[in-house]
Amino acid sequence: MTALAPVLDTLDATLDASLDRLFDLLRIQSISTDPAYRDQCRQAAEWLAKDLQSIGFSASVRDTTGHPMVVAHHDGPSPDAPHVLFYGHYDVQPVDPLNLWESDPFEPSLKEVSPGRRIITGRGSADDKGQLMTFVEACRAYKQAHGALPCRVSILFEGEEESGSPSLKPFLEANAAELKADFALVCDTGMWDRDTPAISTGLRGLVGEEITVKAANRDLHSGSFGGAAANPIRILAKILADIHDETGRVTIPGFYDGVEETPSQVLASWETLGETAEDFLGPIGLSIPSGEKGRSVLELVWARPTAEFNGIIGGYTGKGFKTVIAAEASSKISFRLVHKQDPIKIRDAFRDFVRARIPADCSVEFHEHGGSPAIQLSYDSPFLAKAKDALSDEWPKPAVMIAMGGSIPIVGDFQTYLGMESLLVGFGLSDDRIHSPNEKYELSSFHKGQRSWARILDALAR
Repeated sequence: MTALAPVLDTLDATLDASLDRLFDLLRIQSISTDPAYRDQCRQAAEWLAKDLQSIGFSASVRDTTGHPMVVAHHDGPSPDAPHVLFYGHYDVQPVDPLNLWESDPFEPSLKEVSPGRRIITGRGSADDKGQLMTFVEACRAYKQAHGALPCRVSILFEGEEESGSPSLKPFLEANAAELKADFALVCDTGMWDRDTPAISTGLRGLVGEEITVKAANRDLHSGSFGGAAANPIRILAKILADIHDETGRVTIPGFYDGVEETPSQVLASWETLGETAEDFLGPIGLSIPSGEKGRSVLELVWARPTAEFNGIIGGYTGKGFKTVIAAEASSKISFRLVHKQDPIKIRDAFRDFVRARIPADCSVEFHEHGGSPAIQLSYDSPFLAKAKDALSDEWPKPAVMIAMGGSIPIVGDFQTYLGMESLLVGFGLSDDRIHSPNEKYELSSFHKGQRSWARILDALAR
């Protein structure tokens, strides 16, 4: 603790200065999806590179076909010291609708919302500028306290995360040797609640499919042809209905290949979080879980695969009524994958499942919308245990290991292109309103997030 104590003291003493730096970054309107903000995105990248250089990193802005990357490196105490790659993104979502913001989204401020609770306002405060700066400030405090970092540290800041990361994979592939580290640190995640830090150990993968069932060569009068001509809406509805059985399980042959049962001790730890079906579904006006019977809501969204229908189109959908049998009907379907499910096999099995249900005089077309495998960290990983202990020392409640129902493609890319596992630690909260008007970041998340990263770096070094 002797090496860590002055670093934590420095973070406490320099909180106001760290807020000033964050506010400077938040004022830069780095909206990646809108070409009108291209110069602002570069300005944010240059700001970060300059800030990292000021604390001793070798940092540079790297051009891509889209918005630039920021890459930085800092030596550790020895060549064989642990080497980490920290990832964050400096781009932000658009602010529309502007009239719903209570204050200027690019003029950040510190507001007290209740006694003893203050928040940082502004677009990017939680997603992801506030998060990435927690790590930068931890490094700054280490340098100020000791003149060195406890580990070898590389940093990759991206400028297109909010617009699909089109330049990321080519950049990782082209710079794999430079960016390779022992493991990656990813901050674009959150806590369980305001007092309980969390490490995300699993991310579900994704397969997206769009199918179009075609029958007659034109729309038909339902009085003249009804009962004789195939109806593609009916065919499609039957296909979709067949995908699940009465217990909520997916019926596609081979769908559960590679799906493992979650360890009992992990399930027990999730039960201690106290999340009930009523708590989880109540805020959205529901109360009964619709997935596989006999499993908790947390297991359903964190550790079980799904097949969900995201859209269905067919026939006349305008105002009024039209008695028509459509010539075609289509649906968009997504599969969330877990553990060792193979996205390619899932896609092929789904298409075989659909083709087997198409009448001989009808046809089906498929259009894929991407696919990625699930990510699952080993529950007995030594660096996971170190990070868990470090977080538990900082926050009022011990850190919990959770999973995420969604996907973070960068984690899979690090594994694919750099052969690295990722440690997912973030300090966002569910009410931070990311991607929405009035985005905010808790001051406690920003301050204790800095202290948490300092503790994690210290623990990893030891």
